[in-house]
Amino acid sequence: MPKGTTKRRPQTLARLLAAALEVFAESGFGAARIEDVCRRAGYTRGAFYSNFSSKEELFFALFDAHAARELERIGRLAEQTDDRDLTAARIAALLAHIEPDERTWYLVTTEFTLYAIRNPEAAARLAGHDARLREEATALLGALLARAGLRPRGDLGDLVRVVVALREGALGQSYVEPDVLAPGALAERFLPFLVDAVTEPLGDPD
Repeated sequence: MPKGTTKRRPQTLARLLAAALEVFAESGFGAARIEDVCRRAGYTRGAFYSNFSSKEELFFALFDAHAARELERIGRLAEQTDDRDLTAARIAALLAHIEPDERTWYLVTTEFTLYAIRNPEAAARLAGHDARLREEATALLGALLARAGLRPRGDLGDLVRVVVALREGALGQSYVEPDVLAPGALAERFLPFLVDAVTEPLGDPD
């Protein structure tokens, strides 16, 4: 991908990413075409290839942007919370919160995950991006627990994996039965028990 920048490049990138999110959600990653993304964004294929080398690279740009927004949201809300109010339940609530537009991203990432399971090279790339996200999420969660006077009983990275699994699994059920189970409801209900069960006060002996 060319590395040169112009004044219009950030706008071009933003429009391509927004168009890709819509097209991937509507058509699925496999069926979506680069031409469809370009048409939705109002650009030519040349503009696409000036910024991305492939449809996969476009997905991973979406993945990283979404991950950054989620981590920034949690961090921002945590900064607004007084240490005295930063309990296990409050930490769980920060992790469980689901934005109203999350359904679109859920469709996109679920489709790509299925694609990656069938394609080892894509799976390896996805695992790498997942690992970087978990590393940042683990650091953020560790800092939150420390502020709350807590520490994990086991591996903090494993706890992050479980939190992600609970959020994503519960979301799938919510989007299938939206009138029965609101997005985030299961995570909000059970994550406090999980965080409480796998943490202990910093002063407790090993």
